[in-house]
Amino acid sequence: MDEPTTAPAQDQDKPGPGEPRVTSELRKDTAVVTVTGELTEPARRPLVRTLTDLLLSVASLHRVELHLGGVSFMNSAGMAVLVQLQKLGQPRAVEIVLVDPPEAVTRPLQLAGLWHRFPVLDSGSS
Repeated sequence: MDEPTTAPAQDQDKPGPGEPRVTSELRKDTAVVTVTGELTEPARRPLVRTLTDLLLSVASLHRVELHLGGVSFMNSAGMAVLVQLQKLGQPRAVEIVLVDPPEAVTRPLQLAGLWHRFPVLDSGSS
């Protein structure tokens, strides 16, 4: 019996006011979560909901790749959301990886001293 290749994710077709668009896809034991828009307080609900759904429905989940190339702005609340996601994954050793973070994400993380807390992947490099 083959394992399903897509998660029962609740991707948002119409984000709420101020919420970024969050989509997810499951590739074996890795979830690919794409965020487009602003990473601020309104991002907390859709991102936490997406990760919680994945943790509850995919027992083999070992890694979550947060594709952030479409993030245009991040503030301290957005940084707190990233840290919260990381803490949600810790009990099951689920690694939260930042993929293609733009300067709008990297700079605040560097200034806050949180940059080295997250593994970072550049999808353009082989």
